[in-house]
Amino acid sequence: MDYSMTRRAGLKAAMTILLLSGAMLPASPAEASVPVETRFVLDTLSFLIHGFLIFWMAAGFSMLEAGLVRTKSVSTILLKNITLFAIAGIAFYLTGFNLMHTGVDGGFMGSFGPWLRDDTAALAGDYSAGFSSSSNWFFQMLFAATTASIISGALAERIKLWPFFAFIALLAAVLYPIQGSWGWGGGWLAGMGFKDFAGSTHVHSAAGWAALAGAVILGARRGRFDADGKARELPASSLPLATLGTMVLWMGWFGFNGGSLGAISSAADVITVSNVYVNTTMASAGGIVTAVALMQLRTGKVDLATVLNGGLAGLVSITAGPDTPTIGQAILIGAVGAVVMVASTWALLRWRIDDVIGAVPVHLGCGLWGTLVVPLTDPATSLQAQLIGVAAVASFMTVTSTAAWLALKATMGLRLSQAEEAIGIDKVETGTLAYPEFAIKSGFDKG
Repeated sequence: MDYSMTRRAGLKAAMTILLLSGAMLPASPAEASVPVETRFVLDTLSFLIHGFLIFWMAAGFSMLEAGLVRTKSVSTILLKNITLFAIAGIAFYLTGFNLMHTGVDGGFMGSFGPWLRDDTAALAGDYSAGFSSSSNWFFQMLFAATTASIISGALAERIKLWPFFAFIALLAAVLYPIQGSWGWGGGWLAGMGFKDFAGSTHVHSAAGWAALAGAVILGARRGRFDADGKARELPASSLPLATLGTMVLWMGWFGFNGGSLGAISSAADVITVSNVYVNTTMASAGGIVTAVALMQLRTGKVDLATVLNGGLAGLVSITAGPDTPTIGQAILIGAVGAVVMVASTWALLRWRIDDVIGAVPVHLGCGLWGTLVVPLTDPATSLQAQLIGVAAVASFMTVTSTAAWLALKATMGLRLSQAEEAIGIDKVETGTLAYPEFAIKSGFDKG
């Protein structure tokens, strides 16, 4: 069963509950009589247009990460972001899509083999598929690439390029599709009522578990912690770039969440998408304001990087269920997400785990929170189903990612030498400096 059709079926069921409760007016006869070809066109356009927005998330991650790493690492982080997107796209084409969406039928995975576009029926006048096959693949591929993008920032400045690229290929071809098939491909989690509207678990926490395993195995950057285990601040290259990246990600999130309905061909559809946009915006607003307040109360100063992650924390937190909360509930969900992010950040530092951009607190911590809070606003879901889904994805991604990172460490080696790290990964891996006029000699900074 196709993931998008599965998602739409669940949302139609939720709309039915709302209709019966009097919370939504029924569709008018004019809406019910929209020609099936028109519905096909509109829903295809939804995937394509929302997909355009999701593509910008790649630019957002690039700018965010480039801004938060040190000057001597900017060129490499940019190279990683554009290359991982290409690798993820090819890997998802070769096996990822079919493994996630073809022949899952309530099970644990689909079939192996490359995706083949097939619009034969639609071209012959049968529009029962609901949208073009290419638009669906395009949309799903962008989710796979986004999952891959989350990992790069956590491991920045000390991981070698080629083992990282190898892990991304495995992630997009096998790991992400298998766990995604359980909920979005009509697998066993979908059968028990697990809800993850746009990926708090299947994208964000899945990537977070992979990033956490990699960060633990890789170890901290040179100079990140002193001899007593106290964290030392390493200078970000450009806070303006990091801020731009965050705002680009916020924009892309409208495609990420809004497009996940898979339809804009009725009044009910566009009302739902509109509500999703508003809740997405307000959850991020709640996360930002809460992060500002937490920083002021704890340190007496408001750290910009933490506030940026507060906005992202709100976005991740609302992603599992952006269609059902009220505006007030969306703000609170985002606010709690910021608390989770800040607490997770402090925990990682205490455990001496080095996550350069805060990917694990934002995507893993808030992905868990966002998934578990869904039953509070959606009566069609249960906490039991959400807990089982979260635990299953956590177990699968932790075990498989740990095994993959260890295998890469044993065969290819994972990180730069201490001397190479001191020189800077840009000179070692790319030979190109993003800011040559600010080139520094080895050992200039204590990192």
